[in-house]
Amino acid sequence: MPANRGPTFQIVTAAMVAALSAVTWFAWLGWDSEYQIDSATGTESGPYEAWQIAGCAVSLLILLIAALLAGVRALPASAALTLGFTAAWTAQAARTDQTGLYMVGATMMVAGIGVASAIVSAIVIGLRDRRASRPTP
Repeated sequence: MPANRGPTFQIVTAAMVAALSAVTWFAWLGWDSEYQIDSATGTESGPYEAWQIAGCAVSLLILLIAALLAGVRALPASAALTLGFTAAWTAQAARTDQTGLYMVGATMMVAGIGVASAIVSAIVIGLRDRRASRPTP
């Protein structure tokens, strides 16, 4: 684990995590607004495809793990990832939503990404601390 990082490092890297999580949303999902219709059933789905969601999730996972291993504390890293991604999604949803329900989606996104990033942070920190406490042969 890197040496204890100071507050400036924490603030700058948390801001970078937030920015990169917003970029992740735009790169994987922000460009797609087209819904798909299944020709057999007539069911509408979308606008995102499964591969986009999977790629986005893996990208966010890599970003969070990299930040934690670089020395960003779990709370700032998780909060920055959650807020950056949610802000990017909400900015677009607010412009295109006719119903006002985008705030429900934003709330669900904050809760879902927040819980997921907290779980990932706990696992990474636990593994990192366990590895650091092992005696070296």
